Amino acid sequence: MARLSAVVAVVLVAALVAAETASAAVSCGEVTSAVAPCLGYAMGNSASPSTACCNGVRSLSSRASSTADRQAACACLKSMTGRVGNMGNAASIPSKCGVNVGVPISPNVDCSKIN
Repeated sequence: MARLSAVVAVVLVAALVAAETASAAVSCGEVTSAVAPCLGYAMGNSASPSTACCNGVRSLSSRASSTADRQAACACLKSMTGRVGNMGNAASIPSKCGVNVGVPISPNVDCSKIN
């Protein structure tokens, strides 16, 4: 019986570690979904970020709470800015939305230096 309890304890610890590892970083899909409503403003097609854009940025900011999350979000945003092209307004989105995301939106940022 003691052996069974030890096995159950090991399995529970392994499950907790796996769950923590699986949720460690924000996915690019989550980042893309959150900032998709911002593309019009980022590319200069609207005068200000939409409510949906600001809500997405706020949501992303609250989900990216760890260094791994912020680095993953940074890498996704960097990739997006590199693919989409002229996104001159992108860097101003967090301040226009009143959110400090802690991740610069630029194709030139070194995401490994994000804390």
